[in-house]
Amino acid sequence: MKAVILLSGGLDSATVLAIAKHDGRDCIALSFAYGQRHEIELAAARNVAKAMDVVEHVVYPIDLRVFGASALTDNIKVPKDAVGAPGIPVTYVPARNTIFLAIALGMAEARGADEIWLGVNAIDYSGYPDCRPQFIEAFQNVILWGTKSGIERGRPRLVTPLINSTKAQIIRRGVELGVDYSLTHSCYDPDADGRACGHCDSCLLRKRGFEEAGVKDPTRYQR
Repeated sequence: MKAVILLSGGLDSATVLAIAKHDGRDCIALSFAYGQRHEIELAAARNVAKAMDVVEHVVYPIDLRVFGASALTDNIKVPKDAVGAPGIPVTYVPARNTIFLAIALGMAEARGADEIWLGVNAIDYSGYPDCRPQFIEAFQNVILWGTKSGIERGRPRLVTPLINSTKAQIIRRGVELGVDYSLTHSCYDPDADGRACGHCDSCLLRKRGFEEAGVKDPTRYQR
């Protein structure tokens, strides 16, 4: 079965790719150069795809800096030590997963893929609305009612194997499947050498996940 895998270069998406390959999927990896300040994640995505022998890895350019309004795509400071703060954090990129899934859907239809896999998580996450089960269900309906493949075949199907997993559970599963987490990158605000800040939401969730999983954290931190 052919599947499009959204691959950011982060911990979650690398684990999703490993699960998809373990489950026998013929994987097409799709990453986005969207003007993110942490563009080093694209190098991580390429390294992960190569390590997992992905035959095709597409990096799609789309500049969301045109919209701005996010600490990841605009001149706004990335919040530090703020995991669990009320409200949707300023690192939320307007409609990012909606845009990414629309492009992945176009690729899946064109290539005849039956599935789109993505690493959204609604347990250990920053509170982004487009990582929740309700969003996935809504977009599945877009596929079923708004595409040729959806009307004719009821496909592609969205696959979110990590949506109800803790970060520790995700890491343990990845270790079982041989994921090399030293190749991945999660930090929203790395330095010029690519070292993680250790204090943004993504860093804090990643560090806590490795601690709770009892797995050595291979991340290079600034301090």
